[in-house]
Amino acid sequence: MTLIFKLAYRNLLGSGLKTWLKVAVLSLAYVLITWHYGFFSGMYRQAARAMIDDEIGGGQYWHENYDPYDPLTLDDSHGPLPGEIKSLVDRGKAVPILIRPASIFPQGRMQQVLLKGIDPAQDILGIPAAKLGADGESLPLLIGKRMARSGSLKKGDYIMLRWRDSRGAFDAAEGRITEIMETQVPAIDSGQLWVPIDRLREMTMMEDEATIAVVKSGSGPQPDYGGWKFRDTDFLLKDITAIVNSKKISAGIMYLILLFLAMIAIFDTQILSIFRRRKEIGTLMALGLTRFDVIALFTLEGALIGVLALGVSVIFGTPVLYLTATRGISFPSETIDDYGVAIPSKLYPAYSAGLIIGTVLLIMGVTLVVSYLPTRRISKLKPTEALKGKMS
Repeated sequence: MTLIFKLAYRNLLGSGLKTWLKVAVLSLAYVLITWHYGFFSGMYRQAARAMIDDEIGGGQYWHENYDPYDPLTLDDSHGPLPGEIKSLVDRGKAVPILIRPASIFPQGRMQQVLLKGIDPAQDILGIPAAKLGADGESLPLLIGKRMARSGSLKKGDYIMLRWRDSRGAFDAAEGRITEIMETQVPAIDSGQLWVPIDRLREMTMMEDEATIAVVKSGSGPQPDYGGWKFRDTDFLLKDITAIVNSKKISAGIMYLILLFLAMIAIFDTQILSIFRRRKEIGTLMALGLTRFDVIALFTLEGALIGVLALGVSVIFGTPVLYLTATRGISFPSETIDDYGVAIPSKLYPAYSAGLIIGTVLLIMGVTLVVSYLPTRRISKLKPTEALKGKMS
């Protein structure tokens, strides 16, 4: 076996530029696949963490009529909290949120928004609700940077709001923007105005009612109570999960094309090598090498290309992967906002041991298979014909 390894290594070095071209393509495949999949893994990890911290906590209780994708359900999506959920609220393990549709009139323009009432003293979500303290006669409002940009609003501005109470009667009041928060989560920013929940309940005549209740992170699965259904983090993160998975699929197609080109090059080179080196094969077989040994020789040559490519990818890929993982990759905020999900403007790829090992095993496995397939012709080769330069 040592002899076969030495022969394979010498043959690779003798091929010169052809060997290094194949090594370059394979090493590029190693780095690109690892980097891109690490990019999407990091995006999911950051987006999920931002949503858990600022929006979904450890899960949410939804009123039975609530559907975040159907604004027409909001008029009927409210009710008193069951005793069990109210007990969680009293113990600081849940925070109720009342959601009501409304209209605002910034600078004489009408804009449809959602009024969301939350307890200013809560500490379950990362929303700076403490900024919703007493603000005199005007209604304190908390908005996000996206809402401020779309409505041309700034801290300290006064805006007029109009809403309907539980009886269907319209009412209006003046609100003052007390804070503009920075958040990665569009679902609590775009078209959202946060107000103290007690004030919103009073305004809408919905005493002690809520639309959802956010459970504190780490509380674990919760049972349903009456008309209130518990939605766990897996359910609430399915949008970002679907986006990341779709991106991984599209990236995987590109990598398959890259791998296909590299494997075609190895396959064709092996076939040409077997044809060009038929006298050498006959000589080796005449000197005592079995057909299995000759097949192992050519297969090993292909495997060594994969090993060399791995070494080259470690040399130039490690600094690239390290820099992107530590310094991140910045994107324009306008581009990120168009996604409509919690994607930060600076992404940090995440490279797990499973991702790196899986990529290495995939490329090495495909390389071995492609290197072996052309050598099947050697099983039909007769040494005497090979010495004459013929192939059966």
